[in-house]
Amino acid sequence: MTRRIPPLNPLRVFEVVARTENLTAASRELHVNQSAVSRQVAVLENYLGVELFRRERHGVVLTRVGKSYADEIVPAFEAIAAATGKLTKATSQGSLRVRTYTTFAAKWLIPRLPDFKRRHPDIDVRIFNAVPDVDFDRDAVDVAIQFGDGHWPRARSDLLFHDEIEPVCSPAYLKQESGRKGPEEVLRKRLLVSQFRRSDWDDWLAAHHLEEQAAAAERMSFSSSILTWQAALDGLGVAIGQAALLRAELDAGQLVRPFGKPLQREKAHYLVRPQVQRESRKVMAFRDWLLESVGKDRIEA
Repeated sequence: MTRRIPPLNPLRVFEVVARTENLTAASRELHVNQSAVSRQVAVLENYLGVELFRRERHGVVLTRVGKSYADEIVPAFEAIAAATGKLTKATSQGSLRVRTYTTFAAKWLIPRLPDFKRRHPDIDVRIFNAVPDVDFDRDAVDVAIQFGDGHWPRARSDLLFHDEIEPVCSPAYLKQESGRKGPEEVLRKRLLVSQFRRSDWDDWLAAHHLEEQAAAAERMSFSSSILTWQAALDGLGVAIGQAALLRAELDAGQLVRPFGKPLQREKAHYLVRPQVQRESRKVMAFRDWLLESVGKDRIEA
């Protein structure tokens, strides 16, 4: 059976007039003049073939048919308004839900979050860790920080920083394993490999024509970059580091760059947010702060 639904704009006008029983109040709520309200009511009456209001000296009064219709229509619009309010409150208020990788959260985001909380003490930030690309229809988060080419379906993205990689190790390990032979000697020993970034070593070696020197090296694998870098800190070998995520360790001298030959690749870290979602205050505050923090890091580097 085909559903018969009147034109929605006249129906909305009818709901307001029926609820307020006052053309002036209705025109004020709808931000139109009274003649426009009257025209829309007339359109609905012509569509339905009944009189919904009686025009009297002091205003309008619902007819018997109009009141019966209003008893069904007004609660329906109230339900729509309640559902809309619930949806917009969930996206614009409450906690800011951020989805990102464990490595990025631990090595870059969390150390800087106290600054965000000082500026926005009323915004509760919740961090969710995941590796697969975000799907805002599936995942209940407001924004995500992802690694890629900047193009994701139904999403907007802001570039944070490019993927710049190079070998890192502890100063003691470098001194112990290279001695007077130079830094290339560490490539013959033990290379530490992150499971999710298995191609990093091969890409860097190929870019600097050092594949032969590392051909016979032992490769020790770890399930995450954090564990890989911790192994480098503890002197287990040499790892591929991401400069932006190891700023603290490099500045403190806990890790060193034996070669000083970074490789910048095309992919980068991006802040990703829904394309069609209204930009709530909490999202914009986080975005502005994040881009400012990245810019500050770039200047200090």
